[in-house]
Amino acid sequence: MKTIKTQVLRGPNVWSNYTSKIIQLKINLEDIQNFSSIEIINFSFKLYNLFPNMNTFSILDNEQQFIAERNKWFATITAQIALQIQKISGMNLYFVQIKETINKDIYNLVFEYELEQAGIFAAEASVRIMNALLKGEAYSIDEDITKLKSIKQRYGIGPSTLSIILEAEKRGIPWRRLGVNSKIQLGYGCNQKQFQATMTCNTSNAAVNIAGDKEYTKSLLKSFKIPVASGSICSNEEELLEISNQIGFPIVIKPLNGNQGKGATIGIENFKNAKLALIDSKLFGEYAIVEKCIAGNDYRLLVVDGKFVAASKRVPANIIGDGISTIIGLIEKENENVLRGESHEKALTKIKFDKDTFIQLEKNNYTIESVVQKDKIVFLKSTANLSTGGTAEDVTEEIHPENIMMAERIARIIGLDICGIDVMAKNINQSIQKNGGVILEVNAAPGFRMHLQPSFGKPRNVGKAVVDMLYPQNSISTIPVFAITGTNGKTTTTRLLAHIARRAGYNPGYTTTDGIYIGTTKIADGDTTGPDSGRLILSDPIVDFAVLETARGGLLRAGLCFDSCDIGIITNIKEDHLGLSDIETLSDLANVKAVVAKSVKKTGWAILNAEDENCIKISNDIHCNLAFFALNEENNLVQNRIKNNRVVAVLDDNYVTIIKGKQRTRVGHVATIPLTENGKCNFMIENVLAASLAAYCFGFKKQQIESALQSFLPSYEQTPGRMNLFKFNDFKVLVDYAHNPHGLLAMKDYLENVKANRKIGIIAGIGDRKKEDTIEIGRIAATMFDYIIIRQEHSLRGNTIEQINNYLVEGIQSVNSSIPFEFIANEKEAITQALTIAESGDFIVAFSDLYNDVIDVIETKIAEESRVFVN
Repeated sequence: MKTIKTQVLRGPNVWSNYTSKIIQLKINLEDIQNFSSIEIINFSFKLYNLFPNMNTFSILDNEQQFIAERNKWFATITAQIALQIQKISGMNLYFVQIKETINKDIYNLVFEYELEQAGIFAAEASVRIMNALLKGEAYSIDEDITKLKSIKQRYGIGPSTLSIILEAEKRGIPWRRLGVNSKIQLGYGCNQKQFQATMTCNTSNAAVNIAGDKEYTKSLLKSFKIPVASGSICSNEEELLEISNQIGFPIVIKPLNGNQGKGATIGIENFKNAKLALIDSKLFGEYAIVEKCIAGNDYRLLVVDGKFVAASKRVPANIIGDGISTIIGLIEKENENVLRGESHEKALTKIKFDKDTFIQLEKNNYTIESVVQKDKIVFLKSTANLSTGGTAEDVTEEIHPENIMMAERIARIIGLDICGIDVMAKNINQSIQKNGGVILEVNAAPGFRMHLQPSFGKPRNVGKAVVDMLYPQNSISTIPVFAITGTNGKTTTTRLLAHIARRAGYNPGYTTTDGIYIGTTKIADGDTTGPDSGRLILSDPIVDFAVLETARGGLLRAGLCFDSCDIGIITNIKEDHLGLSDIETLSDLANVKAVVAKSVKKTGWAILNAEDENCIKISNDIHCNLAFFALNEENNLVQNRIKNNRVVAVLDDNYVTIIKGKQRTRVGHVATIPLTENGKCNFMIENVLAASLAAYCFGFKKQQIESALQSFLPSYEQTPGRMNLFKFNDFKVLVDYAHNPHGLLAMKDYLENVKANRKIGIIAGIGDRKKEDTIEIGRIAATMFDYIIIRQEHSLRGNTIEQINNYLVEGIQSVNSSIPFEFIANEKEAITQALTIAESGDFIVAFSDLYNDVIDVIETKIAEESRVFVN
């Protein structure tokens, strides 16, 4: 067995519109058919020993069924292994699926992932495990599980971040991870918010700096009559001695700019230990803060957006003696607790034996080999941080009102939107102003784990308070998202919709086959119809409307860039790109295009072509509002929907018309819509119908749509490479991107309304099309043109120029062997030749993908002609 390809899908995809995080693993089963019965039995036995809970063995009971489905069985097991090793590593996953290709030895396996890095590793490991078992080799999955756990620890989302994400998901707010760290984007475009851990886009940098300077924080709070521990800062033993003499022991020493209890030592009773603590503190910064140690309990108060949210009582890591076990044995036993894990992966963190532990034991005359009497508690850390193994008890409902007011004051004094306040006091149900309690420090970006998963008491959904702050009631988190797919017409429909949005006052971002645009500015060149380009638009803070051309390739390669859209348009579904990426039939292609329509919100609209049978089939599996467009109002589907008071768009007496029941809204006569070439260009009328219907269903007014249609010109400036017509003194040249049989047929329909002395065509086959498609292009061209120039396609993709050209010639000559044609490989030279041989009254059509270069040649020739005419 070998891997052919591994792909990471990050959004709704052809496999699932609901499970968006999917690995697609394509494998070749190779020689599995040659396995003997004994080899298969041995394989199954070893597999069962590795994965006793994997239910994939029932087929073995029926030998005849097994022989018929052997390849499928092995493929299924490979996919299940990839899922199982992730589950064993602590990732809660379920989705798995397989699909055979036209080659019976090659399968696509898909399975869910929590983290991309883990999913990719699981794909590699599953093939490695299968090959070892197939060869009869022993295999231990321990290293794989260890690696996956390491990946989860390195790349996993922490509990604080996750609590905010889960709350956002409840409200339908989309989110995405920015990079491999925990920076998260909520929402889209101009309505997005970002946060990392518990530091948000609202967090003041000045406030973070204040909270980070513990000495300044103390002095600031003290000036507002808030009780703080006495002490000062030092950087050497002389200063330490002076401060300790002034405030007296016991003392606390911690880094001036520390966090999570790192480098902190509490309850220091003498100068000898103070010097050791200072050394430990200085590992985290030049200066240390020295404070009087206050007796009492350690509390954390959480304030979000100026309002008290939760309180937790923290207890340092400890063990309870049993009269038998040593301290080190009790620590090891406690670390086996299923609630304890590495770092923040679980509710509690494993206890590590370090210098602080040694000091705490020494203070009580213990060693790691000491046996502690039954029920006696031994504290192992001087701080109560969860990150050092501490536990937490929720005390939110016990806090005194004056302490709530004090916490809210502190957050506002420091200026933090999310603020963690550490308090040392005998209890929290009395005012600390009266019971001798003090504020120890103030934390920017405080961890939420103690509130979300307390060891005792009620969990608090503190993530809700953060989302409430970022998106107050009735605020909007997204922007309108339009997605356009189909075989032909995608780019023009996309551009027209962006134009409608811009004329209506939006600042749209849109992606096309020739670049990414924001407003009227192109910010990137190239084919940008994939999900990465769409994500850029959805992440841009100045974009308030997204129109995304969505091509087959990017959708298959990585899925959609959004979870759901407001409008999904399928212009048409015709033979194109078949034979690629296991898309063999028109039905396969329709399933790919359908992903866009299936991803429309329930309240949104899928806009489909009523004259396309595959669009009609797709409509039966769509769970949102449906609207259809058609050139012919007499279309059966259109008539049925009109009778049922459903929305349709048609061409009625040369008016682009939207119908709902008896109401007819005319948004423009074809004579006033330049894109339709005065009604001669049916495929452009279809694009206009699709865009107008989408705009209408979204809520644009008739006047807005009509005005936009009238001002949108089929020019190089507004629709580059789409129906760009250039006029010379004696002849005309049309440049268009049509590149498949359906596109050529649409152009043929247009040319039948064009009177010309001679029609000259520049055509090319395409490297990644089937032989039959290239031959068909030649056939259609032979019915359209009187003279043909065959240029070279730029993307040969495994074919040769000779093969492609021979197929084109075969098609041409099968229709009319007398049509003159010539080969000119270079696209610029091909248009130059066409302009050279053009005579009065001729009409040249250049099917071009490098239309920028072609149009440069044309405009240069027009300029030269103008100068000659003037002279």
